[in-house]
Amino acid sequence: MAATDQVPVDSGFHAKSTAREVVAGIDLTGKNVIVTGGYSGIGLETVRALAGAGARVTVPARRADAASAALADVAGEIEIAAMDLGDVASVRSFADQYLETGRALNILINNAGVMATPFGRVGKGWETQFGTNHLGHMALALKLAPALQAAEGARVVALSSTGHVRSDVIWDDPHYTTRTYDKWEAYGQAKSANALFALGVDMLGRDVGVRAFSIHPGGIFTPLQRHLTDEEMAALGWKNPDGTIPAAVEAMFKTPEQGASTTVWAATSPGLAGKGGVYCEDCNIAKSATPESQRWEHAREWITDDARAERLWAMSEKMLAEA
Repeated sequence: MAATDQVPVDSGFHAKSTAREVVAGIDLTGKNVIVTGGYSGIGLETVRALAGAGARVTVPARRADAASAALADVAGEIEIAAMDLGDVASVRSFADQYLETGRALNILINNAGVMATPFGRVGKGWETQFGTNHLGHMALALKLAPALQAAEGARVVALSSTGHVRSDVIWDDPHYTTRTYDKWEAYGQAKSANALFALGVDMLGRDVGVRAFSIHPGGIFTPLQRHLTDEEMAALGWKNPDGTIPAAVEAMFKTPEQGASTTVWAATSPGLAGKGGVYCEDCNIAKSATPESQRWEHAREWITDDARAERLWAMSEKMLAEA
């Protein structure tokens, strides 16, 4: 993809639009959707909006009991199934069970993720954030490819983040086997990988009816921050030293329902027909970053690079083949 593809469109929405506003007037009756992490934070609001528009939504969950409790008051047709993104065997088992239903898959939303975790490993010795946020989701999408193709017009949405600004993929040591672990660099790497994964899906899938998008949901207080102390969030400027939220952050941050809107827009907007591979923010295609771009906006060049997407795909396929 060329950076020139990162051109905003007239979406009709804005940074504070809600998921329900975005999907209003769109009928998803008969459509099948999978939302990872769909029982917490913006994932829960994504499920609420899509199910409310008539979709049958499947929520794979590491904690099925917590998912059942969180989704109990959500109207619509919702199924919960067991899956742990950090365990590739679990991911493949869930996907196999879905394929056995014979249903096409119209929308796959890779929403779940972890942020700034203490150093750890999942899978075949993979660094936790890269393994969970990227490799687990790639394993899921690869296994579900037949169902996506059967939809004859499927969309895959990968949740990236402005965190991608912190780091390109660390090509020579993505799992921190030799370099000192930095939780924010590792998060940035994982979010860049999410965006490059969506670009890779789109490059491979566009000729068989599968388009993909990556999105930045915006700044939102959700359980994603569970690994951060109030002191760390104060150092980041997200909170005051006394734990209250600064007025400027209140104005910029979104509610979970507003945070789910770009996901829902990328998954359903008729205005994106024939498009794909782009990074989106605030219910629109993001601009390519320039030297004047703020840290929290726009797409850096390393997530819009076809060659990087191909390199990540090949590297990740090799890792997953060993799992």
